[in-house]
Amino acid sequence: MDIAEVAKRAGVPASTLRFYEEKGLIASVGRQGLRRRFNPAVLDQLAVIALGRAAGFSLDEIGSMFSVGGQPRIDRQMLAAKAEEIEGTIKRLKLMRNSLRHAAVCPAPSHSECPTFQRLLRAAASGALARPRKKRGLEKDGS
Repeated sequence: MDIAEVAKRAGVPASTLRFYEEKGLIASVGRQGLRRRFNPAVLDQLAVIALGRAAGFSLDEIGSMFSVGGQPRIDRQMLAAKAEEIEGTIKRLKLMRNSLRHAAVCPAPSHSECPTFQRLLRAAASGALARPRKKRGLEKDGS
């Protein structure tokens, strides 16, 4: 398949495919004129990449999920760790949602008199509501 067909079928721009190839996430099998050609299996690789991105994995982490031949080789421990991270995010967001909903309908004369809103402010000030930072340095791809 040429790059235009892969881009259309995968729903990503050709520039993304070129970037993924540059990062070593996918590989073209040659060229037809100036256009890159890909094996149809690249669509499965792109699906794994899309799932990984949706789950919050960095491109480097996603890259480690493929063997040299491009076949998925996903570390189950890494999946479990990401699931725990997502669970923490869900708990934090539920707390935020519930506190904001309460503050929106709180019968207290002002938010400064609402104990629930005050707890939310203290949690925010302490950093308890902040998104956890990655253990490694920032990555260039925004992850």
